[in-house]
Amino acid sequence: MKSICVFCGSNPGSDPVYAAGARAMGAEIARRGLVLVYGGGAVGLMGIVANAALEAGGEVHGVIPYALRQKEVGHHGLTRLEVVDTMHTRKARMAELSDGFVAMPGGIGTFEELFEIWTWGQLGIHAKPLGLLNIAGFYDPLAQFLDATVGAGFLKDQHRAMAMTDTDPAALLDRMEAYVPAAVYKWVEKEEV
Repeated sequence: MKSICVFCGSNPGSDPVYAAGARAMGAEIARRGLVLVYGGGAVGLMGIVANAALEAGGEVHGVIPYALRQKEVGHHGLTRLEVVDTMHTRKARMAELSDGFVAMPGGIGTFEELFEIWTWGQLGIHAKPLGLLNIAGFYDPLAQFLDATVGAGFLKDQHRAMAMTDTDPAALLDRMEAYVPAAVYKWVEKEEV
């Protein structure tokens, strides 16, 4: 991997532990010589992870839609800030620039990015690793829900396992480096047509 896309909140969250986790992730990405690709904002966890990578001497490439540049206060200190036309273009461009994806705590925008990139992996559109940085148990309820989804017959174990989860940025990135995509048919039960 040469670059990691981080999906995370444009808010900092209610517990300072989220900011600490974002700082640790940004610093670890820079320490490994990876390029941080993210949504280009200067606020919330987005700004914290970018600033941490920059402070550690890393390269940071932000991608932000024109309409959000003011709302998310586009970061002006990045290695590169790319302004694009739409959210769709933003997500496609971040995917194109990245060799792997990490979701940190965030809101519905983070979830939407996470599930879209996960779906693309499940469908074989890409073969890049996906990790969840589970700061303070943030993703525990989602993990329970996803396990129930497997149990209900809507998701295969192999596709569930595509989202690697860890509490430590270094351990998560190590697991992502070793990722081998599963070559598994997407549908749980193949129907006769």
